Amino acid sequence: MFHKEGSKIILIAVVITVALLLLSDTITDIFWIQKVIQVFALFLLIMVLQFFRNPKREVDNSDNHIIAPVDGKVVVIEEVFEPEYFKDKRLMVSIFMSPINVHVTRYALNGIVKYSKYHPGKYLVAWHPKASEENERTTVVINNRIYGEVMYRQIAGALARRIVNYAQEGMRVVQGKDAGFIKFGSRVDLYFPIGTPIDVQLGQKAIGGKTVITKK
Repeated sequence: MFHKEGSKIILIAVVITVALLLLSDTITDIFWIQKVIQVFALFLLIMVLQFFRNPKREVDNSDNHIIAPVDGKVVVIEEVFEPEYFKDKRLMVSIFMSPINVHVTRYALNGIVKYSKYHPGKYLVAWHPKASEENERTTVVINNRIYGEVMYRQIAGALARRIVNYAQEGMRVVQGKDAGFIKFGSRVDLYFPIGTPIDVQLGQKAIGGKTVITKK
């Protein structure tokens, strides 16, 4: 199954692929160049399809744990100052998504959306230390009955050119459901109170909707 945010791009990719396959013999008479064009067209289509895949996952819905919002690699676990909403020190966990990862963002916990804001910005590489403050991003805070207010931030990377965020203030959201999408490479940061026990390690592969970040 594919994510709805990719429908237009997938359609365009299919049209271009079909056109190249049909017209490759008119572009050139050289057999091996025809095959290169055909293989390249198919490769691009496969890359687009895999990028917008949206695997359905059974989520162990519980207020007693917070799950990974995205697929990717845990690249940061550290205390930082959060200047936008909390304006104090928080424990940040960052998950980096490469272009081959699933890029669906899922709600990491149940609760009410207390804050949701889009920020235009730069397109530094997603692992850059200033990416969370200077890149295009969205900031969302969800109030959960056990954990209180927890923030997540979708951050565009060097290849990303569009962040989709479904969270609106006042919405009641369900853990594991679609929260948005980031197109072509990115990162998501989670912000917890200092002292929150973290159940993932640096370098660990996280699976959105499955991997438990913290539990009580």
